[in-house]
Amino acid sequence: MATCCLSEEDRAAVRRSREIDRNLQAEKRQYRAEIKILLLGAGESGKSTFLKQMRIIHGEDFDDDARLTFRPTIYLNVMKGAKTLVRAMRTLSIQIQDDSNEEFCDILGNYKSSILEPQDFMQYVEPLKALWNDGGIQNAFSRRNEFQLGDSVSFFLDKLDEIGRPEYVPTREHVLHSRKATTGIVDYRIDVKGVPFRFVDVGGQRQHRQKWFQCFDEVTAILFLCASSAYDQVLVEDRVTNRLVESRNIFETIVNNRCFSNVSIILFFNKYDLLCKKILEKDITQCIEGAKFEGDPHILKDVEKFLTQMFDSVRTDRHQELYRHFTTATDTNNIKFVFKAVRDTILHRHIDGIMG
Repeated sequence: MATCCLSEEDRAAVRRSREIDRNLQAEKRQYRAEIKILLLGAGESGKSTFLKQMRIIHGEDFDDDARLTFRPTIYLNVMKGAKTLVRAMRTLSIQIQDDSNEEFCDILGNYKSSILEPQDFMQYVEPLKALWNDGGIQNAFSRRNEFQLGDSVSFFLDKLDEIGRPEYVPTREHVLHSRKATTGIVDYRIDVKGVPFRFVDVGGQRQHRQKWFQCFDEVTAILFLCASSAYDQVLVEDRVTNRLVESRNIFETIVNNRCFSNVSIILFFNKYDLLCKKILEKDITQCIEGAKFEGDPHILKDVEKFLTQMFDSVRTDRHQELYRHFTTATDTNNIKFVFKAVRDTILHRHIDGIMG
């Protein structure tokens, strides 16, 4: 449109309109280029830990101030975990080995899940050490699949000398093992070699899954995390459903959803380090009802094959390849290696989608 006959006010309006159009086009190009990855999976599958790794590997590592913000969470993980062990010991009718530790059981029993400062936590350190070394507590710990206990509890109880110091600053490893349930939607953006990646982490427990649908628009890829070591555990929510079966059922719903027919779905069998230890003691075929297992349930390669087939069998579209990896989300080197392969897979499919 010619602007020579327009008033100065109209010409300014035209300039503003063109500027808005240019900005909209730029935003459209940016949105199209952005890789949106949805992190899905049942509760305690390791989604938030994976997101911490993305920050460490590709974004800003946790400095001292950032790591200090995790200290209250770590104190809480220790105290709640130890209190759970004491309660479980009594529920399972396991006797305390050292009678003098009975007093410490009562001390922990009176803890009300409050936020602790270092000087507050220090008064619990010696009771915690004594209880963690008690045969009764260790007996209860060996039966932890019979109650709800966080995977990181033993990690932190083994490090009480370090955590119990007044000047304690959590290490990167401690940050990765700290556990705080995701209740909302966490949106994190990073730049990976010039490509903008957007990770969306949504709470995995049943009451939070209705929020997943709010995040389904313009998804490039889904990383579905499954706690592979949880085959002998039940859900926190109903204390009946096997955790691995629940993960498989959620995966079935996601992988067969028409909304994701053109979306890369990558399956992470997470907590591989725990799986490697657990199969030596616990027979997976005794924990999964109707399991069609071939081989030896105490040999890792046979267990990996079983898990892969268990999840692969629920897919209705057999034309698409199932991308899967066995991961340990607390291991930075492992996640760095795996994510490089995942990134290449996602980018190739994304480029093919744009060109197509």
